[in-house]
Formats: sequence, structure tokens, C-alpha cells
Amino acid sequence: MPQTITRGIKALLAEANAEIETLSAAEAMAIAGQDDVVLVDIRDPREIEREGRIPGSFSCTRGMLEFWIDPDSPYAKPIFQQDKKFVLYCAGGWRSALAAKTAQDMGLRPVAHIAGGFAAWCEVGGPIEMPPPKRPKTD
Repeated sequence: MPQTITRGIKALLAEANAEIETLSAAEAMAIAGQDDVVLVDIRDPREIEREGRIPGSFSCTRGMLEFWIDPDSPYAKPIFQQDKKFVLYCAGGWRSALAAKTAQDMGLRPVAHIAGGFAAWCEVGGPIEMPPPKRPKTD
């Protein structure tokens, strides 16, 4: 017998967005580069390679976020122990909303996400940085 999903993605997103701070892309652009702000790109490395990233952002794939935030994890990253505002973004704002809610639930504060994600950033003319091309592997 198939499982019945009782809370779909729309409900999860509505719950997350009700509890977290959401910035417009323009608001995020206004604070990007400030010493007390860390933009966190939670997209997959292939997305970053293909589309670029917000200059100066810190890459943390969605699958590693909780492990990198938790100071007791063997994978903890010092950046998440700093007294800064963490602004998460993904491609369209869904993953980052859920990730920001999780980060906030873990105690990371202040945390926010960019509504519309990287796509919204691009739409308002935000700067984009392309990663260096990969070098071909040699034998």
C-alpha cells in the first residue's frame, strides 16, 4: 500500500517562511560584502559551475549544512561559529527557506534566506562570479 504524505512541500515551505527572515534579492545585495554578513550558497557544485555564484559567498551544499553548523560534528566549519548574519540562497528560494528554518532551529542566529534565490539575484542585476575552469585531468 502506498504511503500517504500528510504534509507536502507547500506546507513545509509556508511553515518555514512564517518563521524565518526572508530578504529580497535587492535587500541581500545591499548587505552583501559587509563584514558581519555571510552569504551561504547551498546549491550543488554543478549548479555553481554552470551558473556562477554571488561573489564572496561561502559554498555549503544543502546535504552538509547541519553537519557544518553543529560545533560538535566532526565536519563542523569554523565560519558557522562566528558572530555574523547568515543569508542562505539556492537556485529559486525553496531549498534555502527550508535550510534557513533548519539552521535557525539548530540555534544559528541571525539567519535569513533570499526570496527567489540566485535567479532573483540575477534578475535584479546582482554581480556574478564564475568559478575558474576545471583543468583537464592528466595521466
